[in-house]
Amino acid sequence: MQNIIDIDDIKINFDESGLWVLNIAIAIIMFGVALGISVKDFKRLFKNPKIVFVGVLSQFVLLPAATFLIILILKPHPSFALGMMMIAACPGGNVSNFFSKMAGGNAALSVSLTAFATLICIVMTPLNLQFWGSLYEPTNQILKTVSLNPYDLFKLVSIILGIPLILGMLIRYYHPEMAHKIEKVLKPLSMLVFIALIFIAFSQNLEVFIHHIHHVLFLVIFHNIFANILGFYTAKSFKLNKKDCKTIAMETGIQNGGLGLLLIFGFFEGLGGMALLAAFWGVWDVFSGMALATYWGRKSSLK
Repeated sequence: MQNIIDIDDIKINFDESGLWVLNIAIAIIMFGVALGISVKDFKRLFKNPKIVFVGVLSQFVLLPAATFLIILILKPHPSFALGMMMIAACPGGNVSNFFSKMAGGNAALSVSLTAFATLICIVMTPLNLQFWGSLYEPTNQILKTVSLNPYDLFKLVSIILGIPLILGMLIRYYHPEMAHKIEKVLKPLSMLVFIALIFIAFSQNLEVFIHHIHHVLFLVIFHNIFANILGFYTAKSFKLNKKDCKTIAMETGIQNGGLGLLLIFGFFEGLGGMALLAAFWGVWDVFSGMALATYWGRKSSLK
């Protein structure tokens, strides 16, 4: 019983300045991705509305609903459960574009879906977290204690993801050559900053991870593998080709853990169980995405 009580007393060392750096890193990564997105990408998506429908269905409807069912069956600690709901409510991580390309998936579709998911997550992330979180009594109790304001959540997601997306696309539209030059430097640089930030946060919390990682190890790995399988077979059930199935799997399985952490520190005061789960997700899904992309990439090259 002692372990259960201690979970939410876990303090992840992540101060105000660290939070600002994470804010800026996520915004810069989004800006870098947006520099490679044109209006044509969205036009291409909407020429094939089935792909848009499957991508949105898998990521914003089926994953949160399936996460809710997993929670009902496994009955994890309430803050772990809410952490899982937070991850499921977030849009796909930007690194999914890189992994889709590696896996022999549809890279153009991946970029377009990430952009579209980022745009609609401004509404869908707060909505999903509030809806599914309030349906499960233990997580509903946490939501009541933090008095989550959907408008504030909407505002933060808009600033961190929406503004950089629109700004990057505008530069790409009016100054394509400049956008290309900035993108070449910014994309790898911003990803390095983000990875460095994760490792700094990880090293500052090494003791916390060593002592408590076993609490979330199974939950994160199972949830992530399940999300990849869900994405792949959702796409397959709609008779999408193999490349698109891989892409939807990556978009569903690689969630924006950085944004999840940011929202947990911004609205839940870094609640121990939620923060631990989201932090481990951020590390794990990069590792699992790399492994899956390598496996699929090798299979593609052998054909």
